[in-house]
Amino acid sequence: MKAVVLAAGEGTRLRPLTEDKPKGMVEVAGKPILTHCFEQLIELGADELLVVVGYKKQAIINHYEDEFEGVPITYTHQREQRGLAHALLTVEEHVEDDFMLMLGDNIFEANLQDVVNRQREDRADAAFLVEEVPWEEASRYGVCDTNKYGEITQVVEKPDDPPSNLVMTGFYTFTPAIFHACHLVQPSGRDEYEISDAIDLLLHSGRTIDAIRMDGWRNDIGYPEDRDQAEKRLQGEVDPELAAENIANSD
Repeated sequence: MKAVVLAAGEGTRLRPLTEDKPKGMVEVAGKPILTHCFEQLIELGADELLVVVGYKKQAIINHYEDEFEGVPITYTHQREQRGLAHALLTVEEHVEDDFMLMLGDNIFEANLQDVVNRQREDRADAAFLVEEVPWEEASRYGVCDTNKYGEITQVVEKPDDPPSNLVMTGFYTFTPAIFHACHLVQPSGRDEYEISDAIDLLLHSGRTIDAIRMDGWRNDIGYPEDRDQAEKRLQGEVDPELAAENIANSD
């Protein structure tokens, strides 16, 4: 199964860490975020890495060249930052079958294999890892609604009034049908082509998409403090805020 990694973003919120490098090259626990992504995807069985680059792309290409741990890398270029659906279309000609998609600014220690296994069962057209967040934070994400079978019935990008507190995490599996949906997406209010809108089009066409609840943790490296938190987690340090959250959730 091929794996697509979206790594074209500028990472403006991560400055000053991204002033001289793309977001994916910011180091966490001694190695770039993209290295963490690649290692996990290869562990999941990726036989080719399709990496979408853009901002300061040469730093990524020079660092990894044409393979990582023996797995070939193909680069595609997103020349304008127009959203995740727009970025995904740059790899369309390289994908013929089911594939994994990971956002290149996320670090996971979670049950990603469950998502891949579900895709291989042929009962779903897509699957992705979701997690529950506090209701007041849900509007920052792509929010999912599900039925009693765990199938996704609705996806809304950064809604003012979230239908649930279940959000997408940045790891997905798809069939090539997602590309047709991406072609149909219209620019959002942010003037971007949203992956959540493409997923919603799949749902409206009768496709089945399964939500796999996260067992573990992930960090979306959006701000310098996110990098610091992920580093503590990877090094086994206890973050006081996370410890307090876990205690609250167990009550």
